[in-house]
Amino acid sequence: MIFPVGTEHSSLPFLSFNLKKLNMSFARHLRLFGDTQCVLKGRAVHGKIITSGFRPDVYANNHLLSFYLKLNRINDARKVFDAMPERNLVSWTALISCHSKMGMPEEALNCFRLMVNDGFDPNHYTYVGAISACASIGDARAGKEIHGRIYRHEQELNGKVSNCLVNMYGKCGFLNSAQLVFDATLKPDLVSWTSILSSYCQCGENLEGLRIFMRSLEEGVVVNEFSCASVLGACASLENLKVGMQVHTLVIKCGLEFDNFVVTALINLYAKCGELDYARRAFLEVDKPQLQAWTALMGGCAQQGKAREAIDLFHKFHSSGLKPSERTFASVLGAFADTVDVEVGKQLHSLIIKLGFISFIFVSNAVLDFYSKCGLLEESSKTFEEMCKHDVVSWNALISGHVRSGHHGEAIELLKDMLIEGFEPNLHTYSSILSICGDIPAIEWGKQTHCCIIKPAFDSNVVVGSALIDMYAKCGRLSEARKVFDNLITKNLVSWNTILVGYAQHGFGREALEIYNMMQSNGIKPNGITFLGLLSACGHVGLVEEGLCHFNSMIKDHGIAPRTDHLASLVSLFSRKGQTNRAFEFIRSFPMEPGKVVWRCLLSGCKIHKDVSLGRYAAEKILSIDPEDTSAHIMLSNIYAEAKMWNEAAQVRKIMKEKELKKETGYSWAELKNNIYYFSSSHYTQFQETNLHVVLDGLTAQLFDAGYIPDAMFVLHYGD
Repeated sequence: MIFPVGTEHSSLPFLSFNLKKLNMSFARHLRLFGDTQCVLKGRAVHGKIITSGFRPDVYANNHLLSFYLKLNRINDARKVFDAMPERNLVSWTALISCHSKMGMPEEALNCFRLMVNDGFDPNHYTYVGAISACASIGDARAGKEIHGRIYRHEQELNGKVSNCLVNMYGKCGFLNSAQLVFDATLKPDLVSWTSILSSYCQCGENLEGLRIFMRSLEEGVVVNEFSCASVLGACASLENLKVGMQVHTLVIKCGLEFDNFVVTALINLYAKCGELDYARRAFLEVDKPQLQAWTALMGGCAQQGKAREAIDLFHKFHSSGLKPSERTFASVLGAFADTVDVEVGKQLHSLIIKLGFISFIFVSNAVLDFYSKCGLLEESSKTFEEMCKHDVVSWNALISGHVRSGHHGEAIELLKDMLIEGFEPNLHTYSSILSICGDIPAIEWGKQTHCCIIKPAFDSNVVVGSALIDMYAKCGRLSEARKVFDNLITKNLVSWNTILVGYAQHGFGREALEIYNMMQSNGIKPNGITFLGLLSACGHVGLVEEGLCHFNSMIKDHGIAPRTDHLASLVSLFSRKGQTNRAFEFIRSFPMEPGKVVWRCLLSGCKIHKDVSLGRYAAEKILSIDPEDTSAHIMLSNIYAEAKMWNEAAQVRKIMKEKELKKETGYSWAELKNNIYYFSSSHYTQFQETNLHVVLDGLTAQLFDAGYIPDAMFVLHYGD
């Protein structure tokens, strides 16, 4: 009798069966133990086969192979396979399919080649496993070779093979080939439509993805969680909230709103469209949100500038008992960078190393970006050096960190190293280069970079376009900045803010206000930076009441909480017009604690309009915050000197001398023939064999000859 499932293997009456029945008995029990995940009993049967000296046929060996593969014991399965005296197509197909499913695509393709060399003709299941392996590693060449073999040897294309080919070509970025395979499918099923839809969406062809989804609905194809997740992802990338909400309605109608894939896609959609309330609601509707949903919401909060909320979510997630994935860390590290929470970020870095996630290049890039954004260039460089492999994102993070910290020379050297390593600059690389050109400023370098951007048609991209506007504006070339702005096909808030602030910074207040009116006409929702530019613009043209009106509108109409820089801009606006008392009353009435910059704006206004008493008060406030503030001492001394209060001015100078306070040397620079030349008043400079001080003395003499009278107030300065 065949032993029942609960008996000891030692009582197996193997020798009482003839060979055929014995093979069938082994096969039946191995299949049963594989299906029920009974590892020990299955291994006991395998042990009995070995110790009894019985030689199972290929049928029984395939079941033994399948038993180990079902349990994902790939090493044991491979030993069985290698020891098999005879193999058939089923043996090879089982091994290829398992390698492909377990994330070992190279091994799956190697097995496929060996099988073909052994003279076996693949069947549909073999092709599915091999093509799936090609899709996993993006090996389009191997995929095309397999497709060519199918074309030569098969009379017609099996539906499952067709779907795998569409998926493979889509993941490899060959959309035309994917479309041809799809069009050749006689009766596309749900999987076919989902495969072609996800192919277009994964390749960034989101509009075409939406069209395919609409066609599938017209054809009467029932949607599933995968098609809904893909089309919601397309809506998120396009920031098309209206269509996304219509798909959400369809999701509810089809009863898919609680599926993990769909919930994650909904959170991602609403977060990218700036509707975090809807994203939270989608998250809270699930009883037990899965890891992907947590990650999507944390990432959405970080992207929308809600860093503190993202961090709070991470703490709740950590308390929930779920284990973070590599993508969780990549999402949340950005939030810690935004809040400059260095210590917690370092703890996360340690946890990432402990869990082994640092080997993922995008996680290492997130760590590198975190340190760069926090200004910890030594740590970011160390992280970069410790990475086993770099990509263009790694280089961009390191370069942008140096640019952000003002280390332009080092950033340029890193850029050279990146090019030497063979990496092609992408959109973000060019944005960093343009930032360097704008900060120095180096207009000729900027123009050359612009030419490099035009060649691959990057200038139509809104990120690079905004960086070009910023570069030209910082270099004072506002006409070129406006030309780039007008030629941008797609404009986002950054584009509008950049041109508005560019006009404001160069004193073109009317033009800046005109840009704001255009923003409103186009339905662009302003943010805090927009109003900062508006207040600066109003200050340049002296529109005090209009500036105050915009400040109030920011709070009441747009719900934007004012920051210190908004307060400082309004104080500066009042002070420039000589309304120093009004500026002081505004500071006193505002609930926010004013910082140094606010008091400095008031002090600057008091200096211009000779308000000694209020200027002294503002200076005292600055020095109470920072007793070592050199510029506050100098401005106060100048105010006293202008008012001919020589004793008070002398007292300030005495305090500065006792504290050994010196004004930092100011530098100017000029670009000539692709070189940057730095100048300062305290350094003797030769430029192309010309003494620059002699040139400056000559210019000064011409100024006096023209009738220039210096202001004594600005003659008083301190430091070397």
